Amino acid sequence: MRYQDEEFIATSDLLFEGVLRDVRKSREALQPIYEALTNAFEAIKCRIDKDKTFHSSNGSINIVIKAQATTDVDNPEFSSISIQDNGIGFNDEDFKRFNTYKDFTKGFSNLGSGRIQYVHYFDNTRIISVFREDELYYKREFTVSKRNEYLKAHNALVYHKICAKTDDENIGTLLIFNGLLENSKVYNDLTANILKYDIIKKYLSYLCKHRDTFPCISIKYEVNGEERDEQNITKQDIPSIDKTDYAVLHYQKIAADGKSYEQLEKTEKFTIDSFRISNGFLTQNALKLTSKGVIVNESPIVLQNLASNTSINGCKYLFLVSSEYIDKQDSNVRGELKIPTKNNAIKGDLFDPEFITLDDIQESVTTKIDSMYPEIQKKKVEAENQLEEIKQLFHYSSADIEEAGININDSEDKIIEKIHEVESKKGANLDIIIKRSYDSLKSLDTSDANYEKTLKQKTKELVKAIPLRNKNALTQYVARRGLLLDLFEKILGKQTDIQIANPDKHREDLLHNLFFHQHSEDSINSDLWMLNEDFIYFNGISEALLSKVQIDGENLFTDEFVKKEDEYLTSLGEDRTKLRPDILLFPSEGKCIIIEFKAQEVNISKYLDQINKYAGLILNYAQPKYNMSVFYGYLIGESIEPRDVQIADGHFENAYQMDYMFKPADIVRNFFGRPHGSIYTEVIKYSTLLERARQRNRIFLKKLNMIKH
Repeated sequence: MRYQDEEFIATSDLLFEGVLRDVRKSREALQPIYEALTNAFEAIKCRIDKDKTFHSSNGSINIVIKAQATTDVDNPEFSSISIQDNGIGFNDEDFKRFNTYKDFTKGFSNLGSGRIQYVHYFDNTRIISVFREDELYYKREFTVSKRNEYLKAHNALVYHKICAKTDDENIGTLLIFNGLLENSKVYNDLTANILKYDIIKKYLSYLCKHRDTFPCISIKYEVNGEERDEQNITKQDIPSIDKTDYAVLHYQKIAADGKSYEQLEKTEKFTIDSFRISNGFLTQNALKLTSKGVIVNESPIVLQNLASNTSINGCKYLFLVSSEYIDKQDSNVRGELKIPTKNNAIKGDLFDPEFITLDDIQESVTTKIDSMYPEIQKKKVEAENQLEEIKQLFHYSSADIEEAGININDSEDKIIEKIHEVESKKGANLDIIIKRSYDSLKSLDTSDANYEKTLKQKTKELVKAIPLRNKNALTQYVARRGLLLDLFEKILGKQTDIQIANPDKHREDLLHNLFFHQHSEDSINSDLWMLNEDFIYFNGISEALLSKVQIDGENLFTDEFVKKEDEYLTSLGEDRTKLRPDILLFPSEGKCIIIEFKAQEVNISKYLDQINKYAGLILNYAQPKYNMSVFYGYLIGESIEPRDVQIADGHFENAYQMDYMFKPADIVRNFFGRPHGSIYTEVIKYSTLLERARQRNRIFLKKLNMIKH
């Protein structure tokens, strides 16, 4: 077939406006360049196969990026880009193939849809090609565009300008992209250096496999015709394949029941090429499928063995998976694959009757990577252990983990956030069920014959939903307790960051704030439950001057105390109004709980009288209406020697079974003619409190069926 000069290449059985809607614009901005570059590689290979005097070392591809200067001298604007190769050129047969939509005859698993990306991105693409036929040389020139004079007037995308004999014997093709249809930062920022590394990353599989034979590739960048940069891609730029392994997978088909899958004897081999690349070149670990030697950027499988940002010995890892099966599943938009998943393979009309699923590819490749690199498997196990630790800490179920879609790239924060989203959704669904149950109960007709039966059913639904909703809330509450107990243990073991940074500094405040934050009056949101479950329900204050203590907004002490009018308060050169009990709680009228924390290294026996002094001051100087007379004291530390305590105060007894010491009742003397008070005091270790609290938490978990033992 000989094409006429000055002719639009139209077709009567294909509407190109429909084709442009069918083959959508690629999400990858540089796709037209990649399409042209792929054609250049193929054209050079065709020439090598056909011309025995032309060798791989003769192949060349020259790219020129042109930009125009703007008022912003540092930001030129993209103008055009040309790609010139010395491949076989466009003879009549190749030109016919170029103009036939979905032509498969060229090989290379092509679909003939590359030119669609040309017109999606550029106003016009000019192509000038020299080829040899019957020992004569010809030059062909044509333009690709979707302008109205092409598309609407002639139902064409190609205008064939001329094909004639020529004296030019420089076989090859020059392609020029002109008139970017939409302003693009990607193109405006494009330089020789940027495009060089974009090409290497995109064609890494092809370049690695043809490391010694790929064409010479040069890239120039010009601004207003002045060359600003030139780069060459050589084999020194291409990382070597570190390891290669293979996965052999069986094809499947839909079974006769239309719901399950049947494995076939037919198999396909998938090649896994791995690269260990320095962090400077490869910023993230990745697993990618490749189609026809080109990396599929939006790969439908992911690296499950290693987090994307993890380095091992200063290197990142890239795994490229190739197969004839993948090449055959490429779609109209190059790189968008038609490989089914197990979930959608059942839709047989969308996929081939015999197929391999993405799930099987993912599973097999993931297993192979573990065997290829033990150091990666070690990192994977570490990540799995981290997830298991979080799972145990917050009592997440395996179902929650699976539903949340946790993957190896998720940080601890992200894992918790994802699971909370799942739990929130479940909580919302339960609330919907509860609301619907209530609404339906309201609409029941008591005179209806089925009233009792319907009421019973609706009530069962409601009773079932409410406990589950409450259980979820209680689970979060108990999980928070578990977190606090682990922190308590770390503080006691001096394993927190602040303790490690200052190992010699006593940090009583860390323990104090763990129980009840200093200078706070919000006892209900404190964690005093670690001492006694009831304590969070009492009014109280943490770390406050005695003279400033209030109950329900009123001062605890008389004005005389506040104004320092009593001689005792300032006797012996002391100012007893500036005393600061660690915690005061007021469970009911006439009662006060006094809690004192001491650093772990402090000998408790030296401070046995401290709580009694506070009790005495409160008894004598509190306003009479509060009638303070019954006190409970808790002196908490870790360095407790029972004999020291009993030598200092012989009234203390050992509670051997509970591992603490107590003084049943002691007198708190009143000096103003009112009755004396009494005080019960305990001396107890932090470690004992921790064990008690853990035991209570375990009881909660058993009740919730969250642990078995």
